[in-house]
Amino acid sequence: MTGSRLGGGNDGGAVRVGSRVRRPVRAWTASVHELLWHLERRGFEGAPRVLGVDADGYELLTYLEGDTVGDALVWPWWTRTEDTLVQVASWLRSYHEAVADFVPPDGAHWRTGRPWEPGLVIGHNDASPFNAAYHDGRLAGFFDWDFAGPTTVDSDVASVALCWVPLHARHVVSAEGFTEFRARPARLRRFLDAYGWKGRTESIIEDAQEQMSARARLIRRLGVTGDGLYARLLRRGVADDLDQAVRELDDF
Repeated sequence: MTGSRLGGGNDGGAVRVGSRVRRPVRAWTASVHELLWHLERRGFEGAPRVLGVDADGYELLTYLEGDTVGDALVWPWWTRTEDTLVQVASWLRSYHEAVADFVPPDGAHWRTGRPWEPGLVIGHNDASPFNAAYHDGRLAGFFDWDFAGPTTVDSDVASVALCWVPLHARHVVSAEGFTEFRARPARLRRFLDAYGWKGRTESIIEDAQEQMSARARLIRRLGVTGDGLYARLLRRGVADDLDQAVRELDDF
């Protein structure tokens, strides 16, 4: 089955065939499918639908129509607007409402490795501009649910804010096209208000710092093998970038 490779991402392997996306099946795919089926039953529109697994062992998903970051070094304009920021916050709130009663089946396997327990939700865990589709002035939703897994609502809010405010290191986000650094505190407050967040803004910053520090440690631990996703991230200096972002947020 032929198709066009979908750009972006660090793992690769996604191909579009008409209105479908064909992706390799991984150890966590069955668990992700359970999550996506739950979202479909809840009528949640901001995620792909599962169409099954083909005869060659590839998962088939619906294609989310829209503009994407793809392989662009400078991200599209819509990734930086306040309107999109508000839409992302609204998407996240609707997602949390849809997933609140999802209990993973016994034996569920998640790429993140964290086990589910009562009080946690299954988050996308990579709801960044890289995985967003934007269509006719609206956020269509997020694709690539490979990193879906257990997290807290607070950490999920911090994770998405990190990607979209954005809260990453200045040299990283400026290369992607964002340079309005003095606007970031107001953008963070706008995001949290649009979500309906009632907690302390400082706790979101602290959570984002903890997540970036943990990811830097993971990249260094798994990247020393010299192969695979984490080795590529380590060679690109992603762990050092994350450490830099943590230090900069001390003065946010």
